[in-house]
Amino acid sequence: MYHRDFSAERSNTINPRLIAIDMDGTLLGSNGRVSARNTAALHEAEAAGIEIVIATGRRHCYAMHILRDLKLNDANALVSSNGTVIRTIGAELLHRNHMPLSTARWLCEHVAEFRSGLVMTFDTVGDHGEDTRGALVIEDPAELHGNIAAWMKANEPYIAHIKPLENALNGDSPIQMMLCGPVDRMREAEALLMKHPLVTPVGVEAADGAEITLHRTEYPGRDLCILDILPAGCSKASALLHLAELRGISMQEVLAIGDNWNDLPMLEAAGQAVLMSNAPNELKELGLTRGWTVGRSNDEDGVAIAIEQVLEAIRNPEMVV
Repeated sequence: MYHRDFSAERSNTINPRLIAIDMDGTLLGSNGRVSARNTAALHEAEAAGIEIVIATGRRHCYAMHILRDLKLNDANALVSSNGTVIRTIGAELLHRNHMPLSTARWLCEHVAEFRSGLVMTFDTVGDHGEDTRGALVIEDPAELHGNIAAWMKANEPYIAHIKPLENALNGDSPIQMMLCGPVDRMREAEALLMKHPLVTPVGVEAADGAEITLHRTEYPGRDLCILDILPAGCSKASALLHLAELRGISMQEVLAIGDNWNDLPMLEAAGQAVLMSNAPNELKELGLTRGWTVGRSNDEDGVAIAIEQVLEAIRNPEMVV
């Protein structure tokens, strides 16, 4: 197993004031649930005065379908849509970015050969934390049902079918767009997008005139790739930087835990990073060169183990050498 024990990194342990945790592949097991041990660790961290921040590619409402049952502190932040929106668990809006309507219209045309796998996301969250139908807009459900059937079923109450997609762009601006499909096909879509000066890959400073930041998340075992198309400069890292300023803390006081390429910016920005052992091998290799910890997998309570050992180091600082 490609693994390095978190306890071996005690000398690098910080006393975090904020722990940012990805959801899918990190906090959630492969069964899509949060284990009892992970849940207990989150509450132990809260009791120690540490803010638990969930940082996810999911939109707020979809994340809350799982997080609501965890009964985390309502004042804790939830970074959603890969950093485009920050709300509290209690649904108070802290920060939000929109994609210009003109950019969204251009995208629909530019990715025409892939638009059967295109989804638009609008922020329609109310005070109760729920979205409305039309929060998600698609043109043709057939290909999406083939690629992300479970997601389509779970989000059916929020999906509007509008053809052509451009007809959804006559009012509010979207917060993001998403392309999904088989890995090879999405790499073709990524290559097409990256040729254009409007598009910047996540983690790279946006050039003058750039309007889009592109994120990639891959699940090779499922032959699935998701390309999140966000307003320029948006990432989990940009959201955490904004949140750290609001909270009056430094990024050196942040521990980030993630498993995939869309987590890379926040892992690089945090004072301490833990990468799950179920992460792609290339990302683990990169993480080891950065001095990150490669912990346990999402099916081995990797989040709980990382948090427990940080809390143990806080309780017993003499053990840190």
